[in-house]
Amino acid sequence: MPDTPGAGPGRWRRLRARFGPPASRLGLWLAVAAGLAAASGQAPLNLWPVAILGFALLAWLYDRAPDLRSAAWTGWAAGTAYFAAALSWIVEPFLVDIARHGWMAPFALILMAGGLALFWAAAFALAQALAPRGAMRLPAWVAAFTLAEMLRGVVFTGFPWALVGHALIPSPLIQAAAWVGPDGLTLLVLSFAALLAVIPRAPLPAAPVALLVGAGLLWSAPMMASRPPATPPDAPVLRLMQPNASQREKWDPRMIPVFLDRMLAYSSEPPVPAVAIWPETSVPAWLDENSALLPVIAGQAQGALSVIGIQRGEGERVFNTLAVLNPDGGIRDVYDKHHLVPFGEYMPLGDLFDRVGISALAARRGNGYTPGPGPHLIDLGAAGKALPLICYEAVFPRDVAAAPERPDLLLQITNDAWFGTFSGPYQHLAQARLRAVEQGLPMIRVANTGVSAVIDATGQVLGSIPLGQAGYLDMARPSAAGPTLYARIGGWPVTILVIVMLLVALGHQSARFRKNSH
Repeated sequence: MPDTPGAGPGRWRRLRARFGPPASRLGLWLAVAAGLAAASGQAPLNLWPVAILGFALLAWLYDRAPDLRSAAWTGWAAGTAYFAAALSWIVEPFLVDIARHGWMAPFALILMAGGLALFWAAAFALAQALAPRGAMRLPAWVAAFTLAEMLRGVVFTGFPWALVGHALIPSPLIQAAAWVGPDGLTLLVLSFAALLAVIPRAPLPAAPVALLVGAGLLWSAPMMASRPPATPPDAPVLRLMQPNASQREKWDPRMIPVFLDRMLAYSSEPPVPAVAIWPETSVPAWLDENSALLPVIAGQAQGALSVIGIQRGEGERVFNTLAVLNPDGGIRDVYDKHHLVPFGEYMPLGDLFDRVGISALAARRGNGYTPGPGPHLIDLGAAGKALPLICYEAVFPRDVAAAPERPDLLLQITNDAWFGTFSGPYQHLAQARLRAVEQGLPMIRVANTGVSAVIDATGQVLGSIPLGQAGYLDMARPSAAGPTLYARIGGWPVTILVIVMLLVALGHQSARFRKNSH
């Protein structure tokens, strides 16, 4: 067949030559290996030194990419491997009812990994375009990659899970988040990776210098922590209660009374705490002043306040709610989850679909939750004022920073039964630790199947109920530290630094172009 503009095979060959993967398959396989190594820094493996080496290999591969197409494919291959490994738990919700939804699991993982990898591909392409060669090549990569991770946390409501910077959560360098936030941790990981990548072609002293820089950062990291005062002996005691209701059993009519009785028994155990806390949607009823169950829950707490996870309805709209009950069963405060999981908790554009008559895609009873009005503090009496976070909201730094005033503690209730038993619950816990460090506030985390935990203002887990176990934990509320630098000014310094680095790379490339054109 002649290679004419209208010929199919000829057009396909031209498109493949322009946009298809590069001829070198070895480079792509090395990128996949780099992505898998980088993913090992995420919980539960927590191999953060291996993760940094993985990103260093990725920087080295990018530095040798001959053109924009090769750079973009390198980023996409590495990103796909990284997200497939780090987010493997994404298949778990489809396995709850495996007969109906199990077939979707591999497609969900492939689409999620390949889709999120486009952020990495775009970052590598941008860096290549700004600095195809020269001294600014790796700095442009660091800046573009950091920008891509920042955008991943906000585009389409955001999904800042398994960020590059999360590799430092299990390391002493988590304390840097009090100063520079999660984006600063990403910048730190990528900067050190780029430094390691240039060692093979750098003068002999480069390796010792890189090691000294790394050792210095690790040594100084504990000094970055915003130290809270010691917990006073009369600090209010909080009771974290974990029913361990698997997602398959949670709404089984035969098991509902079993889990409810278990939680009521935990509530009534002496001594009486200041607050007894139930996990997300753990109360099998609707929030209503006339509900007969609320006084029972409050009565079993024997004078303590009760924080419950429950559903609430207004007409055809349904809310995922945290409610505070007084000892007499009256509703003291209510918070409705406002940052919902797209497709999991609501259908995007559901209201629009409803107006045009496609009610199955609307945000209405039986078809998804309605978002609440936004963050606000709840009064926990002697335990102070808390910023409530329901499940997924704890992975968003901006949701925590949006509190109308500084709380005494962060309070997360969650149902991590959806996330399986391997990586998802531990990654969720790790991000809760990071929020505590960023704000210099204790985090109280109550999960249906675990891990429920009391976390201090430095991110240290003071006590926990292991994953997959039922039980309760009484612990004094840790003290808050003073507002961290990140809590006061947010991530603007890192954002400005990234933009400046990109502009410098652009200016450097423009100067080279002008010089070569004369």
